[in-house]
Amino acid sequence: MERPQEDLFGRHLSRRSITWLRIAGWVLLALSLGVTLDQERWAVGLVAWFGYLSAGAGIVFLALVAWNRLRQPDAKAVRR
Repeated sequence: MERPQEDLFGRHLSRRSITWLRIAGWVLLALSLGVTLDQERWAVGLVAWFGYLSAGAGIVFLALVAWNRLRQPDAKAVRR
């Protein structure tokens, strides 16, 4: 995970920062599951939650690709 950290933050994160970010991520996932299951029945809630996770992952992936392409010089100009 060192390269993505350097790409996003311009430096390597400390182990402490990585640990806190992982804990925060798991807590947010658990909270989102709880909120979804509170709004829907168990079976429908799980399916909806996985759908929300998939949609969110897709949005983050496309945003990172677009951000990376905007940061880099034009690839066509580099090839010539």
